[in-house]
Amino acid sequence: MMGNPPETSRRKTEHIRINLEEDVRSGITTGLEHYRFSHQALPEINLDEIDTSVDFLDKKISVPILISSMTGGTGEAERINQNLAVNAEKFGLAMGVGSQRAGLEDDSSMRTFKVRDVAPSILLFANLGAIQLNYGYTIEHCQRVVDSIGADALILHLNPLQEGLMVNGDTRFSGLLKKIEQICRKLRVPVVVKEVGWGIHAQTAKLLVEAGVKAIDVAGAGGTSWSEVEKHRLKDEDNRKIAAAFKNWGNPTADCLVEIREKISGLPMIASGGLRDGIDIAKCLALGASLGGLAGPFLRAAAESAETVERQLIVIKRQLELVMFATGSINVQSLTNNKIHKVDAYR
Repeated sequence: MMGNPPETSRRKTEHIRINLEEDVRSGITTGLEHYRFSHQALPEINLDEIDTSVDFLDKKISVPILISSMTGGTGEAERINQNLAVNAEKFGLAMGVGSQRAGLEDDSSMRTFKVRDVAPSILLFANLGAIQLNYGYTIEHCQRVVDSIGADALILHLNPLQEGLMVNGDTRFSGLLKKIEQICRKLRVPVVVKEVGWGIHAQTAKLLVEAGVKAIDVAGAGGTSWSEVEKHRLKDEDNRKIAAAFKNWGNPTADCLVEIREKISGLPMIASGGLRDGIDIAKCLALGASLGGLAGPFLRAAAESAETVERQLIVIKRQLELVMFATGSINVQSLTNNKIHKVDAYR
């Protein structure tokens, strides 16, 4: 039930290629475009004194950015992860690796996820598909992926629609919440749950928190659509049509953040799904997130070089600092929702 190792690695290679070469954007937006900051003409703070640091899962992060879980399991993925991790260390960011199922199926590929040699101090997330808990994976598997890369926490990702679209996907989701609860109780590090790009609403988030999950990555709609990614992998035309119908599926990132913030007080949240720049990150922070996660933009940069990632991060960090400056926010804690308002659309 653990799958065929060559098939898992082949799928990862295809995912990288498709994300880099094809248009896999969601047909809907993040919803962040409906929010606008109130400009402060007299901020009464100094730009060079702005503090972008946050504490998340008991670790200090210099800039509230998560390099979201993307890849691993192939030679190209190893190079990409190294290029990302070097910069996560340099800027003091958090980082997640891609699903480590390939490493469990084939020990030799686990090295492609290891980044502690270049990023010894970052908040690092291990990653497994939660559905694998219904297909034979146990607490031992979860602990192994954490220990193998020296991770500080484990992300369990939820992807029912993606699995449903894949040929022979893992679709037995019944009873999964109880399995997640068992992992939360026994694992030696915190568990974070995320979607893969269709969002988590408050009802699901509440169930996960009650099960012991320490933080939620809403991973909303508006960025990469994994139904579009899987469409490009499918050979059968009818299956491609089925996948294509879901381009506009999902809960937009902004909607997920607002709903969870209103219904679950104090829950640490990561906002990902379609974020593109420092202004998007700032909006998510103002709407209740602790970190803003980006994947697609960093994937394309990391496929080129570590230097390209660095240049991109310099731009994003400066954009965030300028939003804070122009809203009179000396630190992230003061970048609150009373500094942002909803509009029908930009004019």
